[in-house]
Amino acid sequence: MNTARWSPSRPGRRLLAVAAALATAVLGSMTGVAPTARAATPEDRILTVGITNDVDSLNPFVGLLVESYELWGLMYDSLTGYAAKDYGATPGLAESWTTSPDGTIWTYRIRSGVLWSDGVPLTAKDAAYTFNRVLKGTTEKTNYGSYVANIVSAVAPDDTTLVLTTKVPTPQMLHLSVPILPEHIWSKVSAKSVATFTNDPAGQIKPVGSGPFVLTERKAGQYLRLTANKNYWGGAPHLDGVEFRPFASPEALSQALRKGEIDFADSLEANIFEALTGQPGITTVSARYGAFDEIAFNQGAALADGTPIGDGHPALKDKRVRQAIAHAVDLDALVKRAIGGHGRPGGGVIPPMYTSLHYDPGADRYAFDLAKANQLLDDAGYRKGADGIRTMPDGTKPLALRLFARSESQGSKTTAQFVAEWLNQIGLKITVKTISEDQLTEAVATGEFDLFEWGWGVEPDPDYQLSTFTCEQRSYKEDGKILAGLSDSFYCNPAYDALYAQQKTQVDPAERAATVKQMQKMLYDDMGYLVTYYYDDLQAYRSDKFTGFVHQPDPDGVLLFQQGTHSYRAVMTVADAAAAKAAAASQAPAATATGSGGVSPTWVVLGVLGVLAGFGGGYGLGRRNRLLEDVRE
Repeated sequence: MNTARWSPSRPGRRLLAVAAALATAVLGSMTGVAPTARAATPEDRILTVGITNDVDSLNPFVGLLVESYELWGLMYDSLTGYAAKDYGATPGLAESWTTSPDGTIWTYRIRSGVLWSDGVPLTAKDAAYTFNRVLKGTTEKTNYGSYVANIVSAVAPDDTTLVLTTKVPTPQMLHLSVPILPEHIWSKVSAKSVATFTNDPAGQIKPVGSGPFVLTERKAGQYLRLTANKNYWGGAPHLDGVEFRPFASPEALSQALRKGEIDFADSLEANIFEALTGQPGITTVSARYGAFDEIAFNQGAALADGTPIGDGHPALKDKRVRQAIAHAVDLDALVKRAIGGHGRPGGGVIPPMYTSLHYDPGADRYAFDLAKANQLLDDAGYRKGADGIRTMPDGTKPLALRLFARSESQGSKTTAQFVAEWLNQIGLKITVKTISEDQLTEAVATGEFDLFEWGWGVEPDPDYQLSTFTCEQRSYKEDGKILAGLSDSFYCNPAYDALYAQQKTQVDPAERAATVKQMQKMLYDDMGYLVTYYYDDLQAYRSDKFTGFVHQPDPDGVLLFQQGTHSYRAVMTVADAAAAKAAAASQAPAATATGSGGVSPTWVVLGVLGVLAGFGGGYGLGRRNRLLEDVRE
């Protein structure tokens, strides 16, 4: 039986809020933050985050973009979380859990005393309702079906106990990244209307969550505003609020950061990132990130039941054509030209930062070789006409393909232009069209595309990403309308699906890793995707205003857009950090002057411990840090 326990008392949570402030102050003391008697004002404590895409939906059953997942992570809790240091499982709404000897019954102890943002108590019944909604739903399964595939029942025998029963032992049970929703709100949203439910604060049903922040206002295309949940079970954030502000161009995002109109910029273009590096008051971070970009192929668009849809070119159903395309694309050049060298060439669909799960094709890599690409197409019967454009083997249809690039990403547009030039050299006529990500989502759902450039942020557990290539994740029809599943390439291979089902039952990490790599090799050999590169997330923030950001993973991972809300809960203004430092120093014994005239870090730490002793807490620093790290691109 495996058990994890962690149950701090209410006074302990208050103590932790103070401890976090003082700990961050220590960090500030070692980074040149000058002490000041003035604490920040509420207006100062609003962290404004610039993003390159607006949130596509406030409804966690509908949205697909990473910005939407970031927002939901602030609004809703899940049962467990990912540690900031190494992605290990940490308590969330479930403060502890046990498993049956056969590994099929999981009992989660849900925290007592947690309130939804409207004041209604949160209980295990809300968690059971959420899982049952996904289990029984259709739209609900789009984003979360892979997590519940082996779960057969979800019951709450009392307010603090959730029991999930699985068909077989399942390795995902500590990484169920499903936002727990309030039954008293979502039970009013029918299964038929959930696909169009906006969850907008301006609507009749307002968003209610249990997370560290509460969504209070949204103006599409302009901003989303959240206020801090000062009663959050994990301790109140130091911030008073967070605002997300979308920008139409990377240049506008950069200028807003320079002017101090925003405090944090995510997903910067390489040239803009380099221009910001070294600017006064700005810190730039080229952060390790679990993500990739790809060229996707329409491999025969169809509904999950096999009904053909769309207008994709039939040549792309032939894996020999896809393999020829892979040989015709210079991945090393794309890393340099599209992302300024801030990444590495692609291979398997699980990024290399997840070292035990990543597939590296090695000697089997599709090397850049235009002659080989041409030879593959010749051998497959795709002959060039007088105009140099190849046709189908029966000579009827030229290989004229549409390649969609995303208007929101310069890297996407750059990649598309280079790919088009290379493919033209092997007799494919490529027309590049730049469209918005919303338009691309619609085209993918209906199968009305040939090629496109996009990307994925990948969770530490590989199941969700692997699920996007299963047959059942192809599009589906509801009330006569075609809706998108997670599959955007319409890859469908029963042998792959069998391996996917197998890895969902492998609790031995080594066995599961071997299956996951086998699946990636299958995708790579079939060229299910052409993974172009794994990219670093280029981020920048106003370090003259905010401090205390947490890397995930430690020591060089992302500062925001993490698996969890670590930085949002730890960040404080420089003014507040300085005030906390001064308070800590006043509690310490007489300080020994340092070479810079500041307080010795050793004495500051002693001051922190002294203040904690004054509260009579008795909590170890390791235990406090665990709380701070407790919390899902």
